[in-house]
Amino acid sequence: MDAIREWRMPEHILVVDDDECQRTDLARMVSSFGFDVTTAGDGLEALQKLQARGPNAILADLVMPRMDGFALLKELSARGDQTPTVILTAMGSVDHAISVVHDLKAYWFLEKPVQPGVLRTLLERAIQQCRLRKEAEGLRQQLSYQGVLGDLVGSSPPMMEIFSLIRQVAPTSASVLISGESGTGKELVARAIHGLSPRRDGPFVAVNCAALPETLMESELFGHEKGSFTGAAGRHEGCFEQANNGTLLLDEIAEMPIGTQAKLLRVIEESKVRRIGGSSDIAISVRVLAATNRPPQQAIGEKHLREDLFYRLNVFHILLPPLRDRTEDIPAIASALLIHLNKKHGCRVTGLSPEVLSWFAQSTWPGNVRELRNLLERAVILAGDGEIQMSHLPGLAAPKPAVTLQPAPPDDVLQVPVGRSMNEVEEAYLRLTLKHANYNKRRAAEMLGLCPRTLHNKMRGYEHDKARSAAAAAGRE
Repeated sequence: MDAIREWRMPEHILVVDDDECQRTDLARMVSSFGFDVTTAGDGLEALQKLQARGPNAILADLVMPRMDGFALLKELSARGDQTPTVILTAMGSVDHAISVVHDLKAYWFLEKPVQPGVLRTLLERAIQQCRLRKEAEGLRQQLSYQGVLGDLVGSSPPMMEIFSLIRQVAPTSASVLISGESGTGKELVARAIHGLSPRRDGPFVAVNCAALPETLMESELFGHEKGSFTGAAGRHEGCFEQANNGTLLLDEIAEMPIGTQAKLLRVIEESKVRRIGGSSDIAISVRVLAATNRPPQQAIGEKHLREDLFYRLNVFHILLPPLRDRTEDIPAIASALLIHLNKKHGCRVTGLSPEVLSWFAQSTWPGNVRELRNLLERAVILAGDGEIQMSHLPGLAAPKPAVTLQPAPPDDVLQVPVGRSMNEVEEAYLRLTLKHANYNKRRAAEMLGLCPRTLHNKMRGYEHDKARSAAAAAGRE
C-alpha cells in the first residue's frame, strides 16, 4: 500500500511591481520555487489583494506610481499587519531601501536584477518567520486556556471570562476601557491585549495620569517644541508619538484634568497630534487603552470623566474582579510571584505552608494582587528558603473564625451555669418569676403553682441562709 502523504497548501507570495514584464518574470520565478503567487501592479492594488487572501510573504518593488513600496509598508504597519516583506530596489536606491528595513521593519531588501538562489533563500526564511509567529500565537492561546495569559494567572470562572474577553478584543483595533479596584492587574490586562494584537512588535507605553502634574500633562501626552514654554530646552516627543504603531495605556484616566480630556478626545478621533508650540499636525497610528479604579458611571456623575470621552474609550469594556472574589486563584498567583521574587532576591522559597494558604483564603485583600505581592516579597526575604510560615508574616495573626452572634435570651428565660446547687437554681427561678410578676407575690405564686405562704417561706429561708453564711464568714475572719 502506498504511504499516505500529508498534503498542505503551498505558501502564498504576493508579488508587487508596476513593470508588467518584471512582474511576470518575478511571478514565474517564485512559482518555480513551489510557491503559490498573486500579483499586483502597485501598493493600492496590493492592499485590495491582501483583503481577499493573506500571503505568507510579500515581494514588493520600492519605486511605483500611486503607492510605492515605502507607502505600502507604512500602511501595513498602521494596520498591524506583520507579513514579512522583501523590498526590491534598483541601483542607487540602496540607502532608501535600508531605511525602509530599519524604520518600517521590512524583512530585507534585494537589488535588481534578482538572483534566484538569493531570492528563494530570503522567501523561505521570511515564511519561516511568519510560521514561527503563528506558532507562538497558538502557544499563547493554549496557555490562556490553561490559566496563564501573559503575566495574568488564574483558572477561576471570573478569570477565564477575562481571558476570553482579552482573546476576543486583542486582534482588533478597538479601544478598551479596563476598570477594577486598585491592584487587580489592569496594566497586566493591557499588556496582554497588546501582546496578542497585531501591534505586538510595536511599543507599549503606559502613562499614569494620576502621577503627572497638571502643568506637565499635555506636554507628556502630546509633546512640545523647543522654547514653547519656560523650561522647554529641547523638542520632546509625547506619549502618542512614542507609542506610534503600538499601544498606549492611559492609566487612571479619570484623574486627568477635564480640559486635557477634551484635547485627548480630538487626538484619538483624528489620529493626529500637535506638539505644544508646534505649527503642524503629526499623523499617528496608536491603539488607545484606558484604565480606571473608579466605576465609570460614578466618575462621569462626579465630573471626573467626560461622557463623550467615555463613549470613545468604552468601545469594549473589561471589568476586573477583586481578589476576594477569586480566592481559589491565590495558590497559582502566589506560585508565579514566588518564581519572580526568588530570582529577584536570590532566595529559594518553595511555597506556602497550609496555615498561610488558609489565612490567605480567608483574607479580604483590600489591596488585591498588589497587596499579595508586597506581603509575599517581605515573607520571601524573611524565609530565605523552604516554606513561608505564619511567623514570616509579622504583625499578622491567623484569622479568627467567624463569630455567630447569639440573640440575647428573653427576660423570662433562666440561664444557669452548670455546677450550681439545686437550692441556687430554685432561688434564681423564684426571683425571676417574681420579677416577671412585678414582685406581686400572689401573682408569682399562681404562676409557680404554690400557695402564697409557701412562696413567702421559701424566700425568707433563702434570706436566713445568706445571713448565716455571712455571719459564719465574719466569725472565721
